Amino acid sequence: MASVAVAMHERGFVVTGSDQSLIYPPMSTFLSERRIPVMTGYAESNLSHGPDLVVVGNAISRGNPEVEMVLERKLRYCSLPELLREFFIRGRRSLVVCGTHGKTTTTSLLTWVLECAGLNPSFLIGGIPRNLGQGARFTNSDWFVIEGDEYDTAFFDKRSKFVHYLPEVAIINNLEFDHADIFRDLSEIQLSFRRMVNLIPRNGLLLANGDEASLAGILNIQHCPVKRFGLGEANELKATGIHLQSTCSTFQLGDVRFEIPLIGELNVRNALAVTACARHCGIGDATIQRAFTSFLSVRRRMEVRGEVNGITIVDDFGHHPTAIRETIRALRVKFPSRRIWAIFEPRSNTTRRNVFQSELVDALERADAVVVAEVARLEQLRPEERLNPEKLMQDLRLTGKPAAYLPTVDSIVDHLASHAGVGDVLCVFSNGGFGDIHAKLMAKLESLV
Repeated sequence: MASVAVAMHERGFVVTGSDQSLIYPPMSTFLSERRIPVMTGYAESNLSHGPDLVVVGNAISRGNPEVEMVLERKLRYCSLPELLREFFIRGRRSLVVCGTHGKTTTTSLLTWVLECAGLNPSFLIGGIPRNLGQGARFTNSDWFVIEGDEYDTAFFDKRSKFVHYLPEVAIINNLEFDHADIFRDLSEIQLSFRRMVNLIPRNGLLLANGDEASLAGILNIQHCPVKRFGLGEANELKATGIHLQSTCSTFQLGDVRFEIPLIGELNVRNALAVTACARHCGIGDATIQRAFTSFLSVRRRMEVRGEVNGITIVDDFGHHPTAIRETIRALRVKFPSRRIWAIFEPRSNTTRRNVFQSELVDALERADAVVVAEVARLEQLRPEERLNPEKLMQDLRLTGKPAAYLPTVDSIVDHLASHAGVGDVLCVFSNGGFGDIHAKLMAKLESLV
């Protein structure tokens, strides 16, 4: 929403916004630097100027005072995906990146490859790529690269967002159960992906992770070309000779060797998908590698926020057990022989629930020590739905790993300041602001000098 707000502002529209609570960096800084006012709290008065169009975010539901005013006064409204389709995507060559994990990094990397190829793409990304400085840009180029989210569109449109994005090429990196607040099981998510795949034209392309069992039933289609990528023998696009290093990863695709300044096997898969898509777009391997070499990653994806007293603080957006597990695996490569801490905030609509009770144990126990914050908005869930933090602690301790469940950011900061030592890596996992824990942690560690 923030990125598109800025894009509409740059087109000459007067843009205002509102949110339930104070927004947090990097988006708060991003908006304030561009002088887009954001009102804290929803109120009818926020719409008293009679806007020409109200864009309704997918977190908004009936009962919201602004929604009720829109409906009562019959103001023009739409969802964010509808706005994108009609104002920015229609008539363009749309490259849609989907999957449970890695969407933001893959979309950012693909956009940067097209940028380095001189194609000046439009893009919309659910994060801020450091090369591009913003999550959205809208140009006169034929190319549009967009992160395709499977979450629902709006309270009045329960289809996944990506069905609005008119895909010419769709990348599906992986598919796991997530979003337990709107999907009952994996089959419902698979149905949403099928609906998106059905929109790819006959001159388009579906690129899919051929190693992912949950995708197999989606790929048996005849209406457009399908290419499978991955590490297994059955893939048309197979990465071989993978070498994971502390500063980069390399892999072979056919006769060509590629190097990316990203860590871990998951990022090799991301780069493999980008390579396949870029080749489809007519971009040569030398240009692809030049883009890879200069890629600076994405904010909040294994981002080192600082080092104090020999302790490294890392910020990561991971909030699904698989993403947490893969990030810890990558940290082992990036920081060999160092003690890894996982500091996790169960904040997403799925990790607040007990659907990942055992999966979180498997993910977090890959770290050397674990701290789990208070489960966000626990009172909104029925007792039988809630993640059980006491059981999570018990199960983690049975693996031999020290684990603490601490209710506040201050108590977590005090715990880490007392127990972390020189050489430790503290990785904070959260899809929210987490009470500005990174800054507080660095300030606390500096005070101990």
